[in-house]
Amino acid sequence: MPRPARDPTTQAPDGTGPTDRRAPSGTPLYVHLPFCAAKCTYCDFFSVASEGQDLAGMVEAILIEACVRAPQSPRTVFLGGGTPSLLPRPLLARLLDGLQEQTGFRETAVEVTAECNPESLDLSKARCLLDLGVGRLSIGFQSLHDGVLQILGRVHRAEDSFRAYQAARQAGVADVNVDLIYALPGQELAAWRGDLERVLALRPDHVAAYNLAFEEQTPFHRWLSQGRLARLSEERELEFFWATRERLSVAGLDPYEISNFSLYGHQCRHNINYWENGDYVGLGPSAVSFYAGERRGNVRSVGEYLQRLGSDTSAAAWRESLGVRQRLGETWWLGLRTSRGVDPAQARRRAGFSASEPDPALEVAEALIERGLLEWNQGHVRLTPQGLPVADAVASEFLGRVRPAQTPAG
Repeated sequence: MPRPARDPTTQAPDGTGPTDRRAPSGTPLYVHLPFCAAKCTYCDFFSVASEGQDLAGMVEAILIEACVRAPQSPRTVFLGGGTPSLLPRPLLARLLDGLQEQTGFRETAVEVTAECNPESLDLSKARCLLDLGVGRLSIGFQSLHDGVLQILGRVHRAEDSFRAYQAARQAGVADVNVDLIYALPGQELAAWRGDLERVLALRPDHVAAYNLAFEEQTPFHRWLSQGRLARLSEERELEFFWATRERLSVAGLDPYEISNFSLYGHQCRHNINYWENGDYVGLGPSAVSFYAGERRGNVRSVGEYLQRLGSDTSAAAWRESLGVRQRLGETWWLGLRTSRGVDPAQARRRAGFSASEPDPALEVAEALIERGLLEWNQGHVRLTPQGLPVADAVASEFLGRVRPAQTPAG
């Protein structure tokens, strides 16, 4: 999901805030497990190679944090990272049984997801996850070509992806997502179309297909600046974008969000909550939480996280209090990623605007409607076909022109 800009210096004088308390019952829960078999060259999420790391200690630290901050009866749970499926079965059981003791999620969650990489998902692991309450698996195929996987820093081969998918189905997992990346350096559109056909032959319930991004602080970004990699032109990237959208739609996978496609009833409900700018709690190193009008993020360090949870119950590294204009701008910024778009009245209510207050977002929206980038549809404002390829730029208009500059809290 998009990650809002934040000011890491915005912190209450005593270092505490509303998000240090337990969130309301039902709040969605995210758990960040930062360990991978190897660090991918394109990835800017916080993760580290698992070799030599204290996996058991991390599980215990997360459960300590959960004891204080995890919501009761979360309606969705998402295990991300990192590679949650990398954990051995006893540690998965310790983590999920511990979360059950703290939250009771198995009785209340309508969706429990775990991210998996193919090298760490076999039949026994899939059955283990299912038995522990996980009903949705997201498998990181990324590419179907071994040479490309090697450049991406992946440690699995293409055949491992298909084997992992079949293991999930054989175990009885009802919701399986396939993660893919397109517009890779040197990639041909015909080859990508062929990859889509091979994935569709599996009959996945959900496909997440992302245009490659050269994120700062990654080897891919460094190689791009050094001339070791060349990104595709914008025109070529658009060809991949429209070809992906068209083919998956024809296959019955609805593009309910710019990069996410699903069969009817198989949308990722946890991520929909993000795009609706709903509250959520994040546990683990680097995890972000948003509730009680405050956003906070944990330390981006395995060692510091373990140390903090060993002597305290808070791993917060930064926090910010959000005003109504900021919440309104972010609600539009996130909601415009969805095919349904934004209901302005609902966005105002979520941000805390009264019905009598003028809506600053509508002025921005009307200007973008005049430019043909947005349109009204059944009471919602959504991206037009012209606006879809430049969705990030369009949505960012609401961050810059609706919300005020951030100021330190306290």
